[in-house]
Amino acid sequence: MPAYENPTPTVDCIVELPGDRVVLVKRRNPPLGWALPGGFVDRGEALHLACVREVKEETGLEVRLSEQFFTYSDPRRDPRQHTISTVYLGQASGEPRGADDALEARAFPVDALPSPLCFDHGEILADYLRYRRTGVRRASRSVAFTNMRASYSRSSPASSARSLARRPW
Repeated sequence: MPAYENPTPTVDCIVELPGDRVVLVKRRNPPLGWALPGGFVDRGEALHLACVREVKEETGLEVRLSEQFFTYSDPRRDPRQHTISTVYLGQASGEPRGADDALEARAFPVDALPSPLCFDHGEILADYLRYRRTGVRRASRSVAFTNMRASYSRSSPASSARSLARRPW
């Protein structure tokens, strides 16, 4: 029987704290740097429960998840292996403290984030800040392409070209 090398599911959480701050953890293991609290989903574990568990393990905070934000799946997002991360937004109170595989956990003002940020967490936080500012979610290129193909097949080439010219990508 062939061995399958499927992507590994992970979760990350943008934990909002009072004072317009978000929680980041300084990683104990490579890749080193600052990251959103998160990690690997255990076998048999629901994504949202994995997210709450990872936040508690790495920061000591009890997070209240408010929404599933986006799923990031670029095969290059994690240099160790191909992962698919479902990102949640959540709120907590108190001050984070580093534990488990986090050397340190701190709250940062959203306009003064540290660097380097690991993985694709800079992109995730940029998407989050844009969403907060505009209320517009990131659109997946694959979804947009699928929608473009579907609209092209149902309409004339001229109307499809006009539609494409209005798309932001």
